[in-house]
Amino acid sequence: MTKTATLTFSDGTPPIELPILEGTYGKPVIDLKALAAHGYFTHDPGFTATSSCNSAITYIDGEEGLLYYRGYPIEELAYKSDHMEVSYLLLHGELPTAEQKTAFVNSIRHHTLLHDQMENVFRGFRRSAHPMAVMIGVTGAMSAFYHEGTDLFDPKHREIVAHRLLAKIPTVAAWAYKFNEGQPFVYPNNRLSYAENFMHMMFSTPCEPYEPNPVLARALDRIFLLHADHEQNASTSTVRLSGSSGANPYACVAAGMASLWGPLHGGANEAVLKMLDEMGDVSRIPEYIARAKDKSSGFRLMGFGHRVYRNMDPRARIIRQTAHEVLEALDLKDNPTFRMAMELERIALEDEYFVSRKLYPNVDFYSGIIFRAMGIPTSMFTVLFALARTAGWVAQWNEMLSDPAHKIGRPRQRYIGHARREYVPIEARRA
Repeated sequence: MTKTATLTFSDGTPPIELPILEGTYGKPVIDLKALAAHGYFTHDPGFTATSSCNSAITYIDGEEGLLYYRGYPIEELAYKSDHMEVSYLLLHGELPTAEQKTAFVNSIRHHTLLHDQMENVFRGFRRSAHPMAVMIGVTGAMSAFYHEGTDLFDPKHREIVAHRLLAKIPTVAAWAYKFNEGQPFVYPNNRLSYAENFMHMMFSTPCEPYEPNPVLARALDRIFLLHADHEQNASTSTVRLSGSSGANPYACVAAGMASLWGPLHGGANEAVLKMLDEMGDVSRIPEYIARAKDKSSGFRLMGFGHRVYRNMDPRARIIRQTAHEVLEALDLKDNPTFRMAMELERIALEDEYFVSRKLYPNVDFYSGIIFRAMGIPTSMFTVLFALARTAGWVAQWNEMLSDPAHKIGRPRQRYIGHARREYVPIEARRA
């Protein structure tokens, strides 16, 4: 028997019965569709109490600090799997067999090259353009190269789109960096793994071939895996909303990237390094800690706490270990920036102020440290986030279009503007 909630009114209006729906995990949701028939709708700025879709991809429990991809705990996937296998899982719902993974990886490798004319798209930007601006522009421009012959309601066509995006976005990301640096573009080397190939395209030059460090390659692959999806966040919701109209999928992913670029979303790890650069030295940490504890200062430490997780971000536990492995492998434990980061980490994990408020270091804190250690400039941090999140975006887009209940997104509003007014000719208007 379906549980219901009863909406009652203080003015004697007849009550409305609303179904209560249960998911596999998480809090029950009240199905509000029936409200429209009665002339009502809900008001929920930020959609913080609104479920916008059914999804079987990712589950988060912020109170318990849980993150599952298709039912698999993120900890198991991070230590036992890799980004390609997880991308397959997100897209298809099940882990691949050995044969399926080989076929999937080979398909991704087949699509890594960009159309030759896309070099001209890059050259249309200023050399000083932010790599994220280039990333968004070039990804959107892919819709001009791959528009015809795509039936969005054909599962096979959607699979080809997903494979193209997973394959080509690392090339776009690396070339955004090369263009910014004034270096020649480096073509993919399909003998390398997904993470190694990106490092090859980003760091090698015609005169200096690059041999990916296996510790760094594994760290980067793990970062990609940890960032692959995260439920209905701002950028994923943007991809879904754009895609709900039947828009070109490359344009939809570009829209998701634009949403991700914001400092409150994908730009958080960039903000961590800017904060550390501003500190300058470990001796100034007490000053910044005091400012963070002073509510009147308006200052907050970047990279601590999370909007969703009220416990430690499970990704942060994993990436913390990875960060230490990278610093050890590169012999950077005594670098001033990393000494500041490690001291901030120690304080946050021990100081009663942070512990009682559960302001633990989050995934952005550690990913920024790893990227800096690897020699990746701060301007590229959000680009790498977008590269990783592409797996989730295409999985969410594909799931939405597969849903028989799919319809174009159309949020409502509460109008608070002027009531009806009469037009006044300009000569009769007064300031």
